[in-house]
Amino acid sequence: MSVETRPRAWWAPTRAHARGALIGAIALVVALGITTALVWISPQTSPIGRIDSASSAVTRLLDAQERADKLQKQVDALRKQVDGKNRKLVSQSSALGHANSQLTLAQQQLQALQTSAAEKAANVGKVVGTGRSRPPLAPPAAPVTAPSKEQLLHPDAPYFGMYTQQAPFNWAGYDATTAEIGAQTNLVGYFQGWDQPFRADAVTRAWQHGQMPMLTWESRPIADENDVVNAPDYSLPKIIGGAFDGYLHQYAHDIVANGLPVAIRLDQEMNAIWYPWSETDGSGASINGNSAGEFVQMWRHVHDVFQQEGANAYVIWNWSPNRVDNLPATHQGLAYTRSLYPGDDYVDWVGMSAYLRPPYAAGQRFTFDETFGRTLVQLRAITTKPIVLSEIGASETEGHKAAWIASFFQGLNDPANADIIGFSWFDLAVTSYVEGVRQTNDWRIDSRPDSLAAFVAGLTAPGGRFRLEPAS
Repeated sequence: MSVETRPRAWWAPTRAHARGALIGAIALVVALGITTALVWISPQTSPIGRIDSASSAVTRLLDAQERADKLQKQVDALRKQVDGKNRKLVSQSSALGHANSQLTLAQQQLQALQTSAAEKAANVGKVVGTGRSRPPLAPPAAPVTAPSKEQLLHPDAPYFGMYTQQAPFNWAGYDATTAEIGAQTNLVGYFQGWDQPFRADAVTRAWQHGQMPMLTWESRPIADENDVVNAPDYSLPKIIGGAFDGYLHQYAHDIVANGLPVAIRLDQEMNAIWYPWSETDGSGASINGNSAGEFVQMWRHVHDVFQQEGANAYVIWNWSPNRVDNLPATHQGLAYTRSLYPGDDYVDWVGMSAYLRPPYAAGQRFTFDETFGRTLVQLRAITTKPIVLSEIGASETEGHKAAWIASFFQGLNDPANADIIGFSWFDLAVTSYVEGVRQTNDWRIDSRPDSLAAFVAGLTAPGGRFRLEPAS
């Protein structure tokens, strides 16, 4: 049995009291025995005297024991007080020790900060240990600025832009082409899907590079191939019904937060039959669950969300159908094209996608009017908004590219086309299947030396409309 669990004696409240009582009792018995013996053997004392003497001795012993008990109680009380004070002292000492530790740590941190500050102050003029002057601190980066939306809507000279593999996120390929051309561009095109957030860095990097950013914003996942027509999660009715309102509000909010203008070519080539936002195919059948009139409703819905967020102060809306003469007969007429136009209150620029691409029809002419003429007539019948040829290019197949480029710039410089305020060239080589045949179309400006030369000559022609800075 451990000391902590040993039972106390029944006659005393504590083990200390029990031991004291036992010792006192033994001493009393011994004293009584000695006193009795002395009384009885002493010759000078009578038996009665011996008894009185013994009684007095016993009384003295009892008084002594009583005083001893009182003293013991006082000792116990004092011990309790000492124990309590010791416990409090231990607690206070612990708190004091913790406080001292905190104080020491704070002093060390303060010393480190003071040392660091002193070193920095000493290093302002010189590099430590060298005696050489420290180079001056780089000035803070200048804020990125851009012209006003009104200036961008009606530029003094036409835009010249390109789509390349990585711009505006990487300018290597873009700058290599402008260096070959010898003239700076002032517009850059790029693509995003509706599964991607607004890329403020794209817009900011474009303006830092001196380019007007033009985003082709497709209401489908960015990874979808161009032959993917059915994307039911991105149908026009779902967008109109608000399925993407959270995404649209956040996108618009981020444009406002970035504070720089951007042109948005929303769901291009809507008059064609190959995108999930097209309404009907050549037979009149629905595409992706869409119905007639819903493209306009979708466009206005997106525009209205941006208006609520204040983003239309920064966005130039570019409505850009496909070249009409390359569509099914049901989709070529003015009435059909007009049915897809959201209205002047919802559009800032109109434009088109148009390429010189095989297969070529018998007797086809490789000219500006052949490629753009019929569509331009319809655009001008629908609205007087400025026109941007939003996505164009020419294939090298069969060798007509250089002649076509020369005609292209002649058409742009024609006063009759003064409402065309720019173009963006698709500067890529793309391999795809056309009518089941795999072919590569090299749309690049520098695809051949004669094509590049024709482009440079047209862009820099004396008396032309383009006023571009030399490439750096």
